[in-house]
Amino acid sequence: MPPGTDSQEIHRKVIYVSTPSFAVIGAGIIGAAVARELLNRYPGAEVTVFEKASEPAAHQTGHNSGVVHAGLYYQPGSLKARMCRRGVDLLREFALEKGVPYEECGKLVVALEQSEEARLRAIHEKAVANGVPGVELLGPEGIAAIEPNARGRLALHSPHTAIIDYAAVARALLAEVRAAGGTVRFDTEVEDISNDAGRCGIRTWAGEEEFDIVVACAGLQSDRIARMAGGDRYPVIVPFFGQYSQLAPQHRDILNGLVYPVPDPAYPFLGVHLTKRVDGEMLVGPNAFLSFGRENYEGSRIGVRDSLAVSASPAFWRFAGRNMKAAGREAASVLSRRKFLAGAAAYVPSLEGAESRPITRGIRAQAMDARGELLDDFVIERVGRAVLLRNAPSPGATSSLAIAEHIVAQIADDRDLIPAS
Repeated sequence: MPPGTDSQEIHRKVIYVSTPSFAVIGAGIIGAAVARELLNRYPGAEVTVFEKASEPAAHQTGHNSGVVHAGLYYQPGSLKARMCRRGVDLLREFALEKGVPYEECGKLVVALEQSEEARLRAIHEKAVANGVPGVELLGPEGIAAIEPNARGRLALHSPHTAIIDYAAVARALLAEVRAAGGTVRFDTEVEDISNDAGRCGIRTWAGEEEFDIVVACAGLQSDRIARMAGGDRYPVIVPFFGQYSQLAPQHRDILNGLVYPVPDPAYPFLGVHLTKRVDGEMLVGPNAFLSFGRENYEGSRIGVRDSLAVSASPAFWRFAGRNMKAAGREAASVLSRRKFLAGAAAYVPSLEGAESRPITRGIRAQAMDARGELLDDFVIERVGRAVLLRNAPSPGATSSLAIAEHIVAQIADDRDLIPAS
């Protein structure tokens, strides 16, 4: 929503029109949230969700650690920072209403070296500017009081960082969509989009249908869907897989919450961390390495089309040229689980030599511009009668209900799209 806009006021605003029709592409958590928000704002509207998988949350939503981010790292005033803070409130409220497990277990971002302390203090300043509640810096004794098994020189404590089951949230959102008269079509891949000043056509195996507005929340396929709708070539999606390992049962209670490293500005991802899950399991990860396939969750097959697209992208090679050192480090953690776990043991020494097993990897839809730069903020593109979510990295799931609110508010405020009756 625009700066200074009261989101509570937007959420209450209802514009009645003569039965508008909407298509939402993608039944992950953001697509489900958008469909629900459309029906909240336009009661009686025709809302159809198209999903190529046979179930909801089959991709990024169902392959993440379940962390509800508090808003520590994001540039104050950015869409990401604002959507995250609003999203946390909406997500907590929804989870409590629907009985979805939600636990404020807290999080420590830990500096092991003196060289990391200035970066950690800068994160603290951003967190305070973003309105993250309760954040404070702790020394070694404070770290031990929160997490007796962790160590470090300095840590940022975020007591309200939480964990949740995002797939359960997506299912609950879609249940509301159906209850409000919406339609969810699984096993229905969008093959093409016709987009002009009047209507938007969606072509699938079942034929072509027309809608007043199409909202694409296609995650790993967002650039391809955007091109179908006439969107820009960039940003393109480059898939990076993140492998998690689940610690053996004897290590389930080694931490009370989450322990993260201080992000390295020379490296585009957060690094290996320890994450508690709502089912009580303790995870270590993820690493981050180029995925040979946008949906290659098992790592056992190569997606030829996806791999050729990456190898033919000048933007990717520009990115790779700047990140060879980081790529080598990540490759080592991919090839050796011992080295992978050693990263976690640096923060929790009693994990040295711990037993673990790899679980299904996640694949992040990393948007990249023509220069090979990874886009940090959320990106929403409007082309004709299509609204295209081009980039929604972490904290995209945390922000999902706020992103939906933002997108639908923009649609409602544009009288060229949906004129009031």
